[in-house]
Amino acid sequence: MPYLFPVNTLLLPARLRLHYRAELHAARAATARRHWPEAFAHLERAHVLGQRWAWPHTQVHLLMLAHGWRTRNLRELAGQVPRIVFGFLLSLVGRVPTGNTGGANVPAEQKMPVPADLQALLNDAL
Repeated sequence: MPYLFPVNTLLLPARLRLHYRAELHAARAATARRHWPEAFAHLERAHVLGQRWAWPHTQVHLLMLAHGWRTRNLRELAGQVPRIVFGFLLSLVGRVPTGNTGGANVPAEQKMPVPADLQALLNDAL
């Protein structure tokens, strides 16, 4: 049975998983210390790494929603809800803005520069 969307748009490539998980781990550690800006910065980096693939893209937006809840940031809460739904779908069809950090503080479709260290990882993975 053929897939509706290519499987390679759903899951993160193996070469990126360690780096993506490291950013999520750093975000959890900063959250545990209640270092909210640091935690969100790591979520943004995870977003840049995972935004091309539907599951990691959605996972980061769910974590950003949780961050908004913890910090009582209504703008983040409201901004993440549509990003969860549309981010998943747009990743499946390959329509995500390169480098976008994923937070409600930037337009959802705005392209942004990719940090050099993350661009190198993305280049190696693709």
